[in-house]
Amino acid sequence: MMYNTSAGIVPGKINVHLVPHSHDDVGWLKTVDQYYVGSNNSIQVACVQNVLDSLIPALVADKNRKFIYVEQAITHGFFALLSFDFLLEINGGMCMHDEAAPHYIDMIDQTTLGHRYIKEQFNVTPRIGWQIDPFGHSAVQAYLLSAEVGFDFLFFARIDYQDRAKRINEKTLEVVWRASKSLGSSAQIMTGISPKNYEPPSDNFYFEVGDTSPIVQDDMNLFDYNVPERVNDFVSAAIAQANITRTNHIMWTMGTDFKYQYAHTWFRQMDKFIHYVNQDGRVNALYSTPSMYIDAKYAANESWPLKTDDFFPYADRENAYWTGYFTSRPALKGYVRTMSAYYLAARQLEFFKGRNEVGLSTDSLADALALVQHHDAVSGTEKQHVADDYAKRLSIGYTEAEKVVAASLACLTEFSKNGCVNPITNFQQANLLSLAPVFTLRCPLLNISYCPPSEVDLSSGKSLVVVVYNPLGWKREDIIRIPVINENVTVKDSKGKVIESQLLPLLKDSMSLRNSYSTAYLGKSTNVTPSYWLAFSASVPPLGFNTYIISSAKQAASHSGMRTVYKSQISQNDTIEVGPGNLKLLYSGKRAKLMRYINSKTSVNKLLEQSYIYYRGDDGSKDLQPSGAYIFRPNGTYPIEPEGQVTRVYKGKDHAEIEFTVGPIPIDDGIGKEVVTQITSNMISNKTFYTDSSGRDFIERIRDYRKDWNLEVNQPIAGNYYPVNLGIYMKDNSSELSILVDRSVGGSSIADGQLELMLHRRLVADDNRGVSEALNETVCVFDKCEGLTIIGKYYLRIDPVGEAAKWRRSFGQEIYSPFLLAFTEQDGDHWANSHLATYSAMDTTYVLPDNVALITLQELDSGKVLLRLAHLYEIEEDTDLSVMSSVELKKISKVTEMNLSANQERAVMEKKRLVWRVEGSSKEQPTAVRGSPVDPAKLVVELAPMEIRTFVIEFYSERGSFSDALYRRSNLRRKATFSLP
Repeated sequence: MMYNTSAGIVPGKINVHLVPHSHDDVGWLKTVDQYYVGSNNSIQVACVQNVLDSLIPALVADKNRKFIYVEQAITHGFFALLSFDFLLEINGGMCMHDEAAPHYIDMIDQTTLGHRYIKEQFNVTPRIGWQIDPFGHSAVQAYLLSAEVGFDFLFFARIDYQDRAKRINEKTLEVVWRASKSLGSSAQIMTGISPKNYEPPSDNFYFEVGDTSPIVQDDMNLFDYNVPERVNDFVSAAIAQANITRTNHIMWTMGTDFKYQYAHTWFRQMDKFIHYVNQDGRVNALYSTPSMYIDAKYAANESWPLKTDDFFPYADRENAYWTGYFTSRPALKGYVRTMSAYYLAARQLEFFKGRNEVGLSTDSLADALALVQHHDAVSGTEKQHVADDYAKRLSIGYTEAEKVVAASLACLTEFSKNGCVNPITNFQQANLLSLAPVFTLRCPLLNISYCPPSEVDLSSGKSLVVVVYNPLGWKREDIIRIPVINENVTVKDSKGKVIESQLLPLLKDSMSLRNSYSTAYLGKSTNVTPSYWLAFSASVPPLGFNTYIISSAKQAASHSGMRTVYKSQISQNDTIEVGPGNLKLLYSGKRAKLMRYINSKTSVNKLLEQSYIYYRGDDGSKDLQPSGAYIFRPNGTYPIEPEGQVTRVYKGKDHAEIEFTVGPIPIDDGIGKEVVTQITSNMISNKTFYTDSSGRDFIERIRDYRKDWNLEVNQPIAGNYYPVNLGIYMKDNSSELSILVDRSVGGSSIADGQLELMLHRRLVADDNRGVSEALNETVCVFDKCEGLTIIGKYYLRIDPVGEAAKWRRSFGQEIYSPFLLAFTEQDGDHWANSHLATYSAMDTTYVLPDNVALITLQELDSGKVLLRLAHLYEIEEDTDLSVMSSVELKKISKVTEMNLSANQERAVMEKKRLVWRVEGSSKEQPTAVRGSPVDPAKLVVELAPMEIRTFVIEFYSERGSFSDALYRRSNLRRKATFSLP
């Protein structure tokens, strides 16, 4: 029988927009490849190839049918999609990224990678955000990754159960989300929240092979004819949803995880529903897409409620806050953050050298980083073997990018008027990595004092050359720490001058950790044992490098004046004072407890304590809701005496660096534990604290309070946890206490005057959210396995009130983009005679403004260059720096401003975007301050607070020969790429 599926929108009726979709995770219970080919089905019967293979014939069979597909990483190269552009108009990133754990730069990069691919291959520009599965939603997702990429609408499903109940009652599931106080209405996004989830409206409408929903049996010659009953089911469900939705348009998400593996089973039933429901006439059913749905909504000319801030934290029912995953798998989270920073620097160096059309590139690392932003990847909510797969992909990507970086540095250091011709320098590199699950790198474990390139014997006359690259747009000084095998070493700068250095003995516990973890990850024991950390201060120009030479001292005492050991002072009242500069930390001599924070420069003098506790993970024995990979449900608080912590205070720095070692967390007693550090002061914070949104805006949090509804408190700890990517702070009338982090964690203020961060979790129960595996990470050395140990850092500072933003923003950039170290050896110490010892891609008279960061500098396949500049401050955040800033571009033939994801010109995007009316507002919304369009004659880029501007740039110089290109490109950057007007 032929069914009439040609229905369109009918005015005056309830229009039920049927949107077929399959939500296909790029890793969760199985790896992304296992999901694609359908292997490992003992875990989950899911095969994306089956979805795609059955989907295309089903769509071809009836041109009225529709379907949407989101995850580009898993359909990459499936060119049969070319005939159905409506498949690709949704989201368009490589994955459906998480919104709590990723940094905003990673979110931008993975979205850009997907959007540009779709544009180049299919000439499609996505216009709808589809974040249906992430576990809470960030302000950055709304104003940056939706409005600023050109979306007209953002759909998602998961919000707090109390919030959803109120919105259903008030018909406010669809809102205008104005998430940025700095950009205001210019970056707002119309947002739709599902009444239930991202599945069909009830259990009566699932049609995968094996599903139990009753089909439409319309053959009257057979038993069980049920068309009237099924039409009534459909109409009842439609009216129920229409009663909680504004306008006469409702949307049904017809699908869920890995559905449509036999697509005809779904489309056959939807064909019948459309045919018979429309014959019935009470409501109108049609095949639709989110674009068709939102265009119908927009045409209704409705005014919509306004939403500000974000949708964290998320609880799906009582006692079930999804705030544990903010910290789950901290090693993977740290590894992702480190690789993200490396990718940013590697792209810069790839650009300086010139991108190869074939051969080595940073693409593999780009793909791996894009994949791991998935909401069941960096979130830490996947099975262990899947987490291992993500780490393996990152490792492979790093190994390839490492070769690009080594070649680029070799070219730059051996630069001559003839350019880069067959460079001979062999660089090895180092990163300050977390203890990640899989490693195949040459110097990946520097944080546990393992770095073979620096552990060399220099007594024979060789010198170790350390090239330090700075990816930031301003000059920077920081401390380099590398392990060395003996104390008879000196450090010289690029001019050959001996500089001050410091030798720090390696602790016994550190050596034990080094030995076990290097064996676990490299599969072999180390044959060299370093004795010391060598520390020295490096000063590096913006977008450039400086060189330091480490060589053997002829006599141990010959340079004793340049090598120091700082000793703390013990006073008569049994307190220990630590700090060589303005900042002093006072400790109790007997208990070694932090007591006071004193900064003589800022006149800050505060009582301050630091401690560790663990929350006992609830086992779910009362109501089957334990603490797990997703859920944080504490059941008691217990103090811990710290055994693995080093606190550093540097001369010239006004913050404390706390390096913690946590693990292995014991679970022999059958109890899961969640380890937290607490910073306690005597500040009067009035329940209020602030956490960042994906590393960008800071949002006010008030304990036991929600702006959008009257919170019923059932979990006073877990319900007050928020994601922290950049930092967390609190303030009172006189001071601000700020903590910055090296990876995404969960944080809160459970008591006034106190901040806390969850550092590590090890649990014994699954939390019943699908992963079916306890969060119990282990590391095995030969046949012995023990719980994972985490090494990480956080940074603490107290400022006079109103003066802390400068540190949070500037030092936050330094944490995200650490120095990149590269090593090579040479005979003697005459490096500067044959190599370029220092280099900057910017003129020595220029740096970027203090409130602007260069977050993307990348050569595209076309030879053009992708450039992004970001204003670092919000409005009213800092008296001096929350202002319009300007950057001048020079020696550029053409500048085209793009949307954030660089798949369309910004001017085109702004003309196309729908402007939604807001309840209680006039038709003309207040205009936020924005930078003016770039005048092609002046080439000055203005950036307003929190503004990010994206450009595709073309240079005057043609590439010509490779060496000529290097010369021209290097000159452009060394002399005039950026300058202040």
